[in-house]
Amino acid sequence: MDRIYNGMPATDLGTEGWSKPWSGGNGGSCVEALLLGDGRIALRQSTDPGGPALIYTRHEMESFINGAKAGAADFLLAGSGAACD
Repeated sequence: MDRIYNGMPATDLGTEGWSKPWSGGNGGSCVEALLLGDGRIALRQSTDPGGPALIYTRHEMESFINGAKAGAADFLLAGSGAACD
C-alpha cells in the first residue's frame, strides 16, 4: 500500500483482520477496527465496509478510550437508546 490516509476507502486496506470489538445485539451495525502494520488503527462502519476508513494513531485511540471510560463521551448517548455493547 502506497499511502494510508483518513477517509480512504476501507476496502483499500483489505478484507482480513477487521474485528467488531463493540458488537452487540443491534443487528450487526457497529464499528469495525483494524490494527495497521505501523501501529495506527483504522475504523469503519460495519454496514458500509467499502466506505471511508478513519485512521487514528495509537495515542489518539488510547485518549478516546480512556476518556470514554471516564464518562467524557456520555453526552453522545444522551436520550439515545442505540449503543454497541
